[in-house]
Formats: sequence, C-alpha cells, structure tokens
Amino acid sequence: MKPEPKKILIITYYWPPAGGPGVQRWLKFVKYLPDFGIQPIVYIPENPTYPIVDENLVKEVSDKAIILKHKIFEPYQLASFLSKNKTKKISSGIIPNKKKQSFLDKTFLWIRGNLFIPDARVFWVKPSVAYLEKYIVENNIDAIVTSGPPHSLHLIGLELKQKLNLKWFADFRDPWTTIGYHKSLRLSSFAAKKHKTLEHQVLNTADTIIVTSKTTKTEFQAITNKPIAVITNGYDTEEVEKQTLDTKFSLAHIGSFLSERNPLILWESLVELIHEIPDFKSHLEIKLIGAVSQEVLETITQFGLNSYLNNLGYVSHAEAIAHQRKSQVLLLIEIDSEDTKSIIPGKLFEYMVSNRPIIAIGPNGSDFAEIITETNTGVFFDYSEKMKLKSVILNFYNQFLEGKLQVNGIGLQRYSRKNLTKELVELIK
Repeated sequence: MKPEPKKILIITYYWPPAGGPGVQRWLKFVKYLPDFGIQPIVYIPENPTYPIVDENLVKEVSDKAIILKHKIFEPYQLASFLSKNKTKKISSGIIPNKKKQSFLDKTFLWIRGNLFIPDARVFWVKPSVAYLEKYIVENNIDAIVTSGPPHSLHLIGLELKQKLNLKWFADFRDPWTTIGYHKSLRLSSFAAKKHKTLEHQVLNTADTIIVTSKTTKTEFQAITNKPIAVITNGYDTEEVEKQTLDTKFSLAHIGSFLSERNPLILWESLVELIHEIPDFKSHLEIKLIGAVSQEVLETITQFGLNSYLNNLGYVSHAEAIAHQRKSQVLLLIEIDSEDTKSIIPGKLFEYMVSNRPIIAIGPNGSDFAEIITETNTGVFFDYSEKMKLKSVILNFYNQFLEGKLQVNGIGLQRYSRKNLTKELVELIK
C-alpha cells in the first residue's frame, strides 16, 4: 500500500497570474513536489495587486496542487487612486533616482517604508493566521513554508509556529534588511530598528532557513544559529520552438532595468566601438525586454544610442524565453553595491540554457559571477573593467560576423528545477 503523501503548506504572495521572477521559484517547486511524494497546498491572496500579470502562467500550475485563497487588503489598492503608475512601479521595485524623486515619490516611499513594516502586505498576516490555524489542525499539515519577499509572509509563519509548534521553513528569495532598495525607503530609525527586530525573530524561530545564495547564508549566519540551506533558483525544461537567431548583433536585457543598474561602462563601450569599427553601427541592436526605468532610457539617449534601441516592454514569460534563445548576446546587470553581491537573478539560469553567451556586470565578488564562470556560460565584469568589457564585446561581434557566436555550457543539470526540488524534498522530509 502506497504511503500517504506528506502535506506541505506553502504560503506565497506571488502566484499565477502574477508575472515576473517572483512567481517562478514556487510555481516550479510545486510542479515537481508530487513526483517526490509531497502534496503541495498553496496559500495565496484572493484579490492581490500584482504589478505584472502573465495569464499564460496559469496553465503551468500543477493540477496536483491544492490552492487556498483568502482576501487581502493592500494599501497599494488605495494609493493607486492617487497615482496608478507610481504605485505600480514602487510595488515592483522600480524606485526613481534619488535626485529625480518628486514630492509624491518621496511621500510614497516614506509611507511604504515607515507605516507598513515590513511591507504593504502586513495587513494579510492576522486574517491569514486565523484562517490557516484552523486549516492546519483539521488537515494534518506536516510543515509550512513561507516565501518572501514580501517578508510579511514570514510573520504568518512566525505566528503559526508560536501557536502550533509545527515545522516551519522560511524561504528567502531575496535578503530582508540588506536588499538593494531597502535604503531607498527613507526609513526612520524606529522603522529600521523594527525591520531588524522582525528579521531577527523570524531567523531565530523558523526551524530551517532557505536562501538562494552563499552570501545571504553568510549574512544570516551572523544573526542566527538555525540551519541555513542554499537552494538556488534554476531553469525548467521549457517547450520553445527552435528560434532563428537575430540578424542584428543584438544585446538583450530581459527583466526589470532599474535606475541603479544603469551600466555606464556598457554604453561607453558601445559608443567607442561605433566610432572605431566601421560596420559595428550597422549591426548593433540594444534590445530591452521588461520594465525599464526612465533614467536608463534617458542615459541611452544622452549617449546617442537611441537609434539602436529596441524597447519591447513587458512580454509573457514564454516570449521572454524565445527572445533569450534568439538574441545574439544576453545582458545580466546588477547594482554596483556591497548589498547586491548576494543577488543571483532568477533569469540567469534560463540564460544559461539558452546557448547564448552572457555578458554579466555587477559588484566584485558577486555570487552569480562564480556560477557563470564554473558553467562556462559567459563573462563577468565588475564596474571597473571597461576595457575588458569592450574587448569581449568586440570578440563576440567578430564571432557573430563569422556565424560562430555560441556558448557551450557545462554542469548545467544541477540547476534544473527538478533536481533543485529533489534538494528541497531532502530538506523538508
């Protein structure tokens, strides 16, 4: 007789039809958990305010998952009456450059940082605890997982752990108080201290912490003695038609292009190559897919690169995968800050299996630099390496002219979503 599957309750905010990177991690874990004898039960908001929507992802939800929904009140729903555009951008992490923030920008950021701690989904905590406490007892749930950000969801886990003393795994897709945008929230000393206190409580109450990078693990080890496991994001076996490569020498950035990620060394290198290599300008295309900050667009204009720009805006996840496979070169850019060394963008793993070379720019010592190097999928540059960057772009361009531009990744299988789910199961069983 087959043993009863273990029941795991997953508490997450981002779930289809939400688009963007935040939804992918648990969507894919839930897809594969039943293969390992786990019954996933997913608890999500009934009426969320998603900054990005991708209806196509609804088809990817496992039919073996049980989905629970409960109403949520979010201040973004009220704030959008004042300025829908600004609310959408701030809720998706697009924060205007400090020097260019309007009074309304500053007001929204101050309210977001100081009145809603840890974030604007905090009003979902109490009703969720009341609803889930009853459900967990009645349905013999074996363990719970909370996924943040939003880190309010870890407070749901904290209260349920205190009430029921069941096994709790706190999954951090991004850090809490050291994440890049945290300093932009105009926090008062009281608010900053409250964030630190809540972070400390969560990290010292959960049975196990799950993080996506080695640097975040090291940061958290300074706060807690609880076990911390690193399970990165990964790639899935996407069914995408074979793509014909772009005829242009296309450099594609896929995902949110924040103001702080504005890579001046890249724009400078491209301008110099346009002036130095006669045919370079006739082949160049800068392809931006996803939300792009106004500052990045203005910089491209200032460098005289507008005529090479193809700004496609947000596209579905399936279309993004197709663009990854037909673009000549893929751009991965992270903020030049000590705080972002731990960030491993989820799209990196999809980039790695696209068979296209990656140009990655970020702070020296970035966790994702190690992954790119060990898998032979591209070249990493810190922000001081303009000449090296320019040389690699030229090398890629020459390979493009010869029809030989490609990459041969090694050891990619360990980052498949199914293998990563196996790691997760070994942890939670």
